Amino acid sequence: MSRITNTEELEALYGTPVETSLAKEVSHITPHYRKMIEASPFVALATAGPEGLDCSPRGDMAGFVRVHDEHTVMMPDRKGNNRVDSLRNIVRNPHMALLFLLPGSGNTLRINGRAHLSVDSDLLASFAIDGSAPRSVIVTEVDTIYFQCARAIVRAELWNPDKHIDPKDLPTPGQILADLTDNKLGGEDYDMKWPAKAKASLW
Repeated sequence: MSRITNTEELEALYGTPVETSLAKEVSHITPHYRKMIEASPFVALATAGPEGLDCSPRGDMAGFVRVHDEHTVMMPDRKGNNRVDSLRNIVRNPHMALLFLLPGSGNTLRINGRAHLSVDSDLLASFAIDGSAPRSVIVTEVDTIYFQCARAIVRAELWNPDKHIDPKDLPTPGQILADLTDNKLGGEDYDMKWPAKAKASLW
């Protein structure tokens, strides 16, 4: 198998970036980019730590990533499984990235920046829903921001309901856990209880 082993070989293969791919990248949140952030209900959060990389899904009501100013965004850390892989990475290495998805739109939005965790009581309270505040807020200083062209979404037909996967064709979380733990965890009971458990602990 032939491998590319240096950037010179890579650039020779791909050539120079098209002009628009460079013009769209800026170091601050423009009004257009702000509108995309505020419309997005889902973000992929990428972080890096001594053990390696992590990419975590983050979802909430549209606008849950708050634009504080043209150089800063804030995202509440809602309830989850308490693994805190992403948060552990941020504490040790602030460099991170965000990929915003916008249902129905082919374009995505990317932010590369540096983050820290805030536990300021007033800030936490400002993100509370139904009286439940996050335990921390991820505050990101934007280094670069730009939209990503729609080819990947178009190829994947991501928003085409005719292409949606029937959950019955996939293993359930309960089945996966049961298989991995010799039936000590998971199973049908886990799958039956999970929807109600999740609904009661969204925030």
